[in-house]
Amino acid sequence: MSGTEPTESVAVVVVTYNRADLLRGLLAGLAAQDRAPDAVYVVDNASSDHTAAVLASARDEHPGLPLEVIRSEENLGGAGGFHLGVRTAYDAGHDRIWLMDDDVVPAPGCLRVMAAHPGPALMAVREDRSGRICEKAATRFDLVHPWAVRPKREMVEDRYPERRLMPETVPLENVAFEGFMVHRQVIDAVGLPDPGFFIFYDDVDYAVRVRRAGFEILALRDAVLVRQLDFDQQHDMKSWKGFYMYRNLFVVHLRYGRNPLVRLKPWLITLVVLLLAPVRGGRAEARNVVKALRDAPRLARTSPPRG
Repeated sequence: MSGTEPTESVAVVVVTYNRADLLRGLLAGLAAQDRAPDAVYVVDNASSDHTAAVLASARDEHPGLPLEVIRSEENLGGAGGFHLGVRTAYDAGHDRIWLMDDDVVPAPGCLRVMAAHPGPALMAVREDRSGRICEKAATRFDLVHPWAVRPKREMVEDRYPERRLMPETVPLENVAFEGFMVHRQVIDAVGLPDPGFFIFYDDVDYAVRVRRAGFEILALRDAVLVRQLDFDQQHDMKSWKGFYMYRNLFVVHLRYGRNPLVRLKPWLITLVVLLLAPVRGGRAEARNVVKALRDAPRLARTSPPRG
């Protein structure tokens, strides 16, 4: 693209599951945008709380919000929800698709800033409720060096602790599906988010695919997204979530590791976790990592879905 045409349409895709009160805040934030979205697709992942009531009341509270609800009969996870929502928005012909979770609220000018930028893949910059930068999208994501146990080597919040210190745009090497905007030309090239991840790393996988296809990803300093919750589950490796964290981390290494040593890291990580399990009391984590290593090669061999 040489520039962003004013006629380009922007669809918002939101995935929600049992967080109705957070969803209410997000919908209010979308309704307050000074550049209105052209469509808002909310994928309700079989919520059992009062999400349906919040969505029904939103039509009365925000009559100008072009809200469409996609109710799934089962919980598809965040990955499956984004796959379904992006596919729906893409099939409807929208030019740009803006992905977000139910726990963020965009500042009133956020969509205007993003829609005015010609970049094909853009990221809003998140802050917490106190106004402090908490953007964890990676400025360095290492799939080259085998000693990098955690491939995310540097985040936006590491390099720029305050928004005023940022340049207008910051190149990214991975993203979160909380404020990520993608043009349909990118979907034409790389396809849809992979529902096989269920939760975690589906956004990392997609960012790797976008960059490997030759598209630059930029964070926009002036596109402000406020996170309603603290980051509190990254290290919950003993719960059911730990299985997906390990498995999907392994899948990213197996799919995109740049050399054989990097692609061997899942086995090394598994060995280390098993060796440390007796002293850490991590029997549940050990079970998760073994199951993850068993399952990851199958998913890694599966081709990501096309558009």
